[in-house]
Amino acid sequence: MLATDPSIVLVKEERKELLLKQINLHTRVYLGDLATTLNVSEDTIRRDINELADEGKVIKIRGGAMSKAYHHSSSLQETYGHQNKRVIAEKCLPLLHDGMLILIGGGTTIRELIKLIPTELRATFVTVNPLTAVELMDKPNLEIIMVGGQISRYSQMSVGGEVYQRLSEFRADLCIIGTNAIDAHGGLTDSDWETVQAKKAMIQASANVAVLAISEKLNSVMRMKIADLRQIDYLITELPADAPQLIPYQTGDVQLR
Repeated sequence: MLATDPSIVLVKEERKELLLKQINLHTRVYLGDLATTLNVSEDTIRRDINELADEGKVIKIRGGAMSKAYHHSSSLQETYGHQNKRVIAEKCLPLLHDGMLILIGGGTTIRELIKLIPTELRATFVTVNPLTAVELMDKPNLEIIMVGGQISRYSQMSVGGEVYQRLSEFRADLCIIGTNAIDAHGGLTDSDWETVQAKKAMIQASANVAVLAISEKLNSVMRMKIADLRQIDYLITELPADAPQLIPYQTGDVQLR
């Protein structure tokens, strides 16, 4: 999350701008995390979120807020960092090959990737994200498996023990996921328990793991751990692989793209 100096008291409009950036950057954020980041009360954050929602800039969800761009009715052009996410999607595309079994997550960068998948690709995609499954249906030669269950309004994915058990039964060639936070020492993290459990199951069921993340998410840490960096095979950002910001991530077998 964005670090701020606790001695600085932000005026309301400045605070709302920072809130909007955090929500757009991380897709979904809990009120408590936002309150900690900005050093104000949850009641203050709740009022700000209500105003941002009334202005049509974010979507209120239970316990937090969601980026408007993540809603099913949004266009990709509304996405925060749209051009950077397009670059990431283009870099990920060469990892996809005919005959593969691919576990794929959700999020705005994943949506960019799906848009670029060539219509002639023949592969099987497995997902717990309903929106991802619907968007994959536009590709005529893909087999799509939706692992269903209770849908979390926060993570917008199927959750629960049965879902995680079913994921463990796959032996995928590749897992493609986004992340809310990534750090060279802390690995992949998130603030939502259900999201963490689903991504853990996806990673464990895959021979290779590709993480898609815009560079603004580098060096950020949330409350719950998904995986160590050593469990990742590809880290794909919009930056050149030799960019100074990526030096701490040049470790183990992680391939930077």
